[in-house]
Amino acid sequence: MEWHRAGVVLMVLGGAIFVLGLLLACGLRLPLGRLPGDIVVERQNFRLHIPITTCLLISAVASALLLLSRLLKK
Repeated sequence: MEWHRAGVVLMVLGGAIFVLGLLLACGLRLPLGRLPGDIVVERQNFRLHIPITTCLLISAVASALLLLSRLLKK
């Protein structure tokens, strides 16, 4: 691998880690896990969370990012 390409890869990884850190820092304000469509069953000694809508949202965002990265490589 050329040094120039390695530097670009490291910058992209650093940017991704930075964005992930921002999302985690602001994560308390994001309603992930409490979106409409997420199933929550609460009983006396039992709690079950099935975050269907949250999983679909995360999957759609990840797919869009991967598609965007493929389009930018061409």
